[in-house]
Amino acid sequence: MDGPTDEDFLRLDNQICFSLHAATRAFNGVYRGALKELGLTYPQYLVMLVLWEHGELPVKGIGDRLRLDSGTLSPLLKRLEAVGYVERRRSTEDERSVTVRVTGEGAALREKALGVPRGIAAATGLDLEEIVELRDRLNALAGRLDAVDPDDVARCVVER
Repeated sequence: MDGPTDEDFLRLDNQICFSLHAATRAFNGVYRGALKELGLTYPQYLVMLVLWEHGELPVKGIGDRLRLDSGTLSPLLKRLEAVGYVERRRSTEDERSVTVRVTGEGAALREKALGVPRGIAAATGLDLEEIVELRDRLNALAGRLDAVDPDDVARCVVER
C-alpha cells in the first residue's frame, strides 16, 4: 500500500496547523469562562502571569516573553492599568523605556487566579504527565519553527 499523496496532504483535516488552530480556539473558549470571574481576557491573563512571575519588567521584556509586539501589548497594558492591576512608569534612565509592575490590587488578583490552571487542566481530560509531555512537544515544535527561514519554505513551494 502506498503512503499519503500530495493531495492527501492538502486536506484540511490533515493540516497540523489547523489542529493547533482549532485547539487554540477551544482553549480560548475555556479560558474565557475561567477568567470571566477575574475580569480578564486571555491575553491580559498572560500579561499578569508574566508580571506575577517576574515582578517589574520593561514593556519590551513582557513582549519578548509573550511573543507580542508593542503595538499589541500597549493597549493590553493600558486596560490593565485602567482597572488598577498594573502601573506603568517611564524609565528615568531611558525615556523610551516603560516599566510595568503589579499593583496591590493586581497582586490580590493573583490569589483569585490560583484555581485557573487546575480548572483548565481538568477541562483537557489529560493527566499531569500528558499535559507536561504535550507542552514540551509544543515548545520544541515552536523552537524548531522559529529556527526556520520562511524564505527556505517559500523556495520549497516554488520548486515543487
